[in-house]
Amino acid sequence: MDLAKLNEIDLSSIDINDIKKIGSAPNAVKAIMIILLCLILGGAGLFFDTKKQLEELETIEKKELSLRSIFDEKQSKAANLDAYSQQLDEMKQSFGALLRQSPNKTEIESVLTDISQTGSDSGLEIEYFKPEGLSPKEFYAEFPIKLRVTGRYHQFGKFVSGVAALPRIVTMRNIGIKKAKDSGVLLEMEVTAVTYQYLDENEDI
Repeated sequence: MDLAKLNEIDLSSIDINDIKKIGSAPNAVKAIMIILLCLILGGAGLFFDTKKQLEELETIEKKELSLRSIFDEKQSKAANLDAYSQQLDEMKQSFGALLRQSPNKTEIESVLTDISQTGSDSGLEIEYFKPEGLSPKEFYAEFPIKLRVTGRYHQFGKFVSGVAALPRIVTMRNIGIKKAKDSGVLLEMEVTAVTYQYLDENEDI
């Protein structure tokens, strides 16, 4: 029996006289009618109850898939824990090596002197040299120094190479080169040299 067709029954087509005739029908007919009615009502109840259970089952299955996905992800991380630990140790070693190249408070002055001396040794004329002070980031601070120097291309190259070879980390930013005013063949370079300082958690700037 297709229980979905119960909704398609047109109650207006049922004649009230036909219903009355059921009362005078033989007992065997009445029994069959009662059995059919019970089957229909029981089937309808079973259909709606089963539908609700199927919806609940679908919700539970979706939740199970989500939990299984989370479990698989965590299991994968747990399986690779040794590899992650090894990578972390390697990162700590690399960070320690870089940290040893970052000047502390007492070494900033020597880094400034080294940069200035490198410029002079490269044959450049330093027209402007201005330390900007520490600029705090997450676990370190930047110390930018703005410079303007005049010279030739090969002298600029020698200066940059010399700064890169310093024992402390110094990077070059915002490099701009143009022809110097009233200086013939000389060029002018503006650059920001940046060195770094590691910040301890309890260290104040």
